[in-house]
Amino acid sequence: MRSQGVGLPKARLHYAWVVTGVTCLALLAVAGVRSSFGVFVQPLQHEFGWDRAAISVTAVLSMLLYGALGPLAGKLADRYGPKYVLLASILLAGIGALASSTMSRLWQFHLYYGLITSIGAGGAAMVTAAAMVSRWFAERRALIMGLAGAGVSAGQLLILPLAAYLELSYGWRWSFAGMGLILVVLVLPVVGLLFRNDPAEMGLASYGARSPRQTASATAESMKTTSLMVATRHPSFWLLAGSFFVCGYTSTGLIGVHLIPHAVDHGFPKMVASSAMGLMGAMNVIGTTASGYICDRYGKRIPLAMYYFLRGLSLFFLLGVRDVTELNLFAILFGLNYISTVPPTSTLTADLFGRRSVGMLFGWIFFSHQIGAALASYVGGRVYDVTGTYDWAFISAGILGILAAGMVLAIPEQPRRPAPEAAPTGSSPRAVPATAD
Repeated sequence: MRSQGVGLPKARLHYAWVVTGVTCLALLAVAGVRSSFGVFVQPLQHEFGWDRAAISVTAVLSMLLYGALGPLAGKLADRYGPKYVLLASILLAGIGALASSTMSRLWQFHLYYGLITSIGAGGAAMVTAAAMVSRWFAERRALIMGLAGAGVSAGQLLILPLAAYLELSYGWRWSFAGMGLILVVLVLPVVGLLFRNDPAEMGLASYGARSPRQTASATAESMKTTSLMVATRHPSFWLLAGSFFVCGYTSTGLIGVHLIPHAVDHGFPKMVASSAMGLMGAMNVIGTTASGYICDRYGKRIPLAMYYFLRGLSLFFLLGVRDVTELNLFAILFGLNYISTVPPTSTLTADLFGRRSVGMLFGWIFFSHQIGAALASYVGGRVYDVTGTYDWAFISAGILGILAAGMVLAIPEQPRRPAPEAAPTGSSPRAVPATAD
């Protein structure tokens, strides 16, 4: 009689999923602190008399730094490991939030939130997640990037309503302090204890790889990158960067900063507006995760164009929102494609320029996203100060969303073939391979 179970390996959760969970937690917490900016616009305006354009300068500084640090964060994560980048980033973001609770001058807001917190946020971002994915996963990379994007969205879902509650109940100073303590006391130790830089540290292969040797080979290959100079000679790079500029303009810069004050100006209570942003975050989680699945299964270009087109239409819809049901409907529509652009943009970059260059090049493309976000943040505040409404800012964003859909469709289709396990000897560093992700 044959004993049951003999010779059958025990099913075990691969530690890559633990690292993914910790990464999502870190991105969730830091992104939540960044997304809470809109909660503080009116309290700071009322207490200190700062106009919205002046307050928006902090958001502009924050977004530019957040984007500019992308290439550097990716390079540091490749060289020293994503764990140390995440630890330093969480600590800086927490210190910046705690310091913001003590401010009394506008320059202090620029320094504490606009500079220190933003430097931290620039490290705990999708570029660092991409470095983690390249080390820990040999397959399902688009899906994992989608999950990381969902972590960013969940920060908006969880932290933003908490920030609004603390601000309404105890004041804006305690709201900043509470978010800082969450980062330093709760999230930082979890990352320090559970995150591992590389599967080799635990004697493991990356998820989907056949052996630790294959993992080491893939990691070494990922360090070889197509230069930025070569990539910028191809129109597809600029189409990706331009469409991602629009992504930042229409999402983080305009809606992320100005939706709450816009809703309050139209008679919605702050908690209702904050809850709508939280609902948007919930839809982000669904939309971004689904986007990763769609990218892996059906391709990237057509879905990405549809995301931008629907985003443009939803911004025109926002102009007519008059009640809570319509506000929540907008949150659902906009939230489904708020961050869903990240998986197709990052994996299109890999398809066009080779998987080994996606971290560095996506860092620069992400910088264009943040330039768009910074511009929209300032434009939104300036338009409000001049006209008394955000209408023209939303109209400009809707038009750009539709134009971005056309930009994506203009990206030429590339032949798909299996990516080689190692770069061919003697291959030209100026070549731009069309490899499958």
